[in-house]
Amino acid sequence: MSDIAIKVENLSKAYQLGDFGTGSLGRDIDRWWAKVRGKEDPFLKIGEANDRAIKGTSDIVWSLKDINLEINQGDAIGIIGKNGAGKSTLLKVLSRITSPTQGNIKIKGRIASLLEVGTGFHPELTGRENIYLNGAILGMRKKEISRKFDEIVDFSGIERYIDTPVKRYSSGMYVRLAFAVAAYLESEILIVDEVLAVGDAEFQKKCLGKMNDVSKGEGRTVLFVSHNMAAISNLCQKTSLLKNGSLQAFDYTRAIIDRYIISEKQYEAEVTGTDIKVTRQCSKANFYALRLLSESRGLTTSFAIDEEVIVSFEYDILEDNTMLYPSIHLNDIMGTCILATFNGLSANLNNDLYSKKPLNKGRYRSVCKISANLLNNKTYSINAFLVPTDDADLGIAEDILTFSIEETGAMTKEYTGDWAGLIRPKLDWMTEKLPVEF
Repeated sequence: MSDIAIKVENLSKAYQLGDFGTGSLGRDIDRWWAKVRGKEDPFLKIGEANDRAIKGTSDIVWSLKDINLEINQGDAIGIIGKNGAGKSTLLKVLSRITSPTQGNIKIKGRIASLLEVGTGFHPELTGRENIYLNGAILGMRKKEISRKFDEIVDFSGIERYIDTPVKRYSSGMYVRLAFAVAAYLESEILIVDEVLAVGDAEFQKKCLGKMNDVSKGEGRTVLFVSHNMAAISNLCQKTSLLKNGSLQAFDYTRAIIDRYIISEKQYEAEVTGTDIKVTRQCSKANFYALRLLSESRGLTTSFAIDEEVIVSFEYDILEDNTMLYPSIHLNDIMGTCILATFNGLSANLNNDLYSKKPLNKGRYRSVCKISANLLNNKTYSINAFLVPTDDADLGIAEDILTFSIEETGAMTKEYTGDWAGLIRPKLDWMTEKLPVEF
């Protein structure tokens, strides 16, 4: 275990719902006797996975089940999953805040945790006193804590209130000081939960930068739970995906994020009528249908890299003499807008009978073609818009269609696979020999 900071073997954590007893004195004695002998609790085996989507029948729920994980020293590891997946429970077990029901954990080094607002702080003590208290808990001498004190206060930005009891701090001040303490005191492992979301955007950016320095610059291990996929992607080399208390995958971050987001999306080549989830309604027009089409194969959600993506957009105009610009935004899996286009900004206006002209009541179809050899081999989603001349009245349908681009090798025989960049257009190149003699 020389290079391994954290090793988790068959880790499980069960929680009792309702009454904590087994229902009889005899069973309570059997449970106690099993614990004395170091055996498994015989009454926990009837539990079930922590799936909130279904109604359970057991009084015992496994928040974690058979987790196996190895994390090397100096790694920044992300932990993602839906609410209730077991992320926070895993961090609490690793931080020794709660004990596992089954399994073993081997940890090399001291742990500094930031799990919930106020964790590890005594509310009656001042910020200064809590800094020294946390350092002492980590086994640091007073002289060592004093050497780090000014850096902690400077990073937190609450120097004016450092001698005020922390019970009077706002949640943002609490998190600022708590993160600074966890990051600057000399622990080998830093564990941070979603609590950073309490801070403002500038402070979150500052914290991510510090965690990056802690991992790459100081060689300390970082475990980071977040629903912010961009933050996970920027900080973590590898990420684990939890679902219903089980470890689904542990791999490089991009692969895990792709798997997680794709699993949450519904791939549909056609959405019509009331199935279109409209997040904002336009008073002059309604969405009727959106479709993804291949020139050769019709409706589809999977396109070769050298194939056009055809987006067919049908809508109903509700008033005569309406100026309307159907529009789409193409987003990548992280929600970054790759491109935006609308009817009226066409490359060939002569083929568009209705471009920049008022429309009368009726149903219309606008078709947009996304060029072949433009998009990377990734997953994309489309936001649709109905934009009248009054921008305040626009209609919006977000993540209405999802599709993937697949590498076929047709674009180039020399290099396939994952290309850098959001897009990978096929651009014209020209090489010529210059009249220079050697």
